[in-house]
Amino acid sequence: MRKKRGMQVALVATGVLLVGGCSAVSEPAPDTIVIGMDEDSTGPGASYSVIVGDTVRAAVADINASGGINGRRIVLEVGNDESDPTKTPSVIRRMVDKGASAVILATGSGSVMQAKSVLQRSGIPGISPNVLVDSFARAPDEQYAFMVANSLSQYAEVYCGAFAAEKYGRLAVLADSSAAIDGVMATLEPPLRQCVDITKVEKADVDAADMTAQVSRLLETKPDAVLVASVGGHFEILAHDTLHRNAPQLPRFSLASIGNQPKSWALADRGALDGMVFMGSLTSANPRTVELADMLKPTKGADYQPTAYDAQALDTVRLLQRALGSVDDPQDRGAVRDALESVRDLPASFGQSALTLSYGPTDHLAADSLCGLVLMEFGPDNTPQGPWGAYQPSCIEEAP
Repeated sequence: MRKKRGMQVALVATGVLLVGGCSAVSEPAPDTIVIGMDEDSTGPGASYSVIVGDTVRAAVADINASGGINGRRIVLEVGNDESDPTKTPSVIRRMVDKGASAVILATGSGSVMQAKSVLQRSGIPGISPNVLVDSFARAPDEQYAFMVANSLSQYAEVYCGAFAAEKYGRLAVLADSSAAIDGVMATLEPPLRQCVDITKVEKADVDAADMTAQVSRLLETKPDAVLVASVGGHFEILAHDTLHRNAPQLPRFSLASIGNQPKSWALADRGALDGMVFMGSLTSANPRTVELADMLKPTKGADYQPTAYDAQALDTVRLLQRALGSVDDPQDRGAVRDALESVRDLPASFGQSALTLSYGPTDHLAADSLCGLVLMEFGPDNTPQGPWGAYQPSCIEEAP
């Protein structure tokens, strides 16, 4: 664990960007600040990117309704790379041409990783609310790349703690074959192998219609538990339906995706999610999470259940708000980058109430501790019933 050194919006304009083609360079109006957002609204990451995008809009609207940043209204310039890394550079360059001061990367991990070098070459800071791959915010070419959520290496630390607590020594993995999850597993698997024996890794297409064969091969290895790694949606539900039918007593774990996609829960077989533990990031004990829910009610409905994607999207905007509010010229992207590196101890909307977010010149991972992670368990009604009672990460910070 580490201790680092130290929002409903009637948007005035929202640009919907095309991926290809050329665009004229434009100067923002003097009373506005342009923030770009690469939102995968139609690609494989849409199940979470749209959640992020909608909450970014709500957060920006909230700021604008309160006078903006130093009297300047925020204008979102929105593009869509469809989680296709080959389209990401064009989207970012278009935002640069539109005068964006920074870019929010609400897209798949593969696209976010592709964006890293483009941000560096373009000299524009980019923040990802949802990427988990540590290497995005680490050398090389990390000077303009920032992330908000706890990283996958921290996920691995928490999973290993859980497996040790329950004495699980053999783990099987069922993963989708998307580029995003390939990137996740490349980071997550090595540290997991340090604490458990991974008996087998099976993959299936994101839109697979049947996983019986993959699950059968996993069960042949007699694992103590199974980890499902996917972008969520159809794949995740089919995986748990199949595992539940074939091995109802086998402990199951998952990434954060399923917990952040309430619309998917109703698609699962009755009781298929019961007992499954996923990496969550929200707790009602955090007053800022409660404030988030209140903020989202006018746009998402009184019954909407906020997700970690909502909280991390809100915190992304607040990190940018603090940085942009401290610079004389928002068009000076280097100054914006430096200002982000100076953000310290911003109370987070996700995680335990003690979680704060900070950046530094050599640290672009915002979460100051493991307090951003909460292992959550599904109940028999296929909805999360609360924190998993067997194990939770400690919220202890190292001395500076």
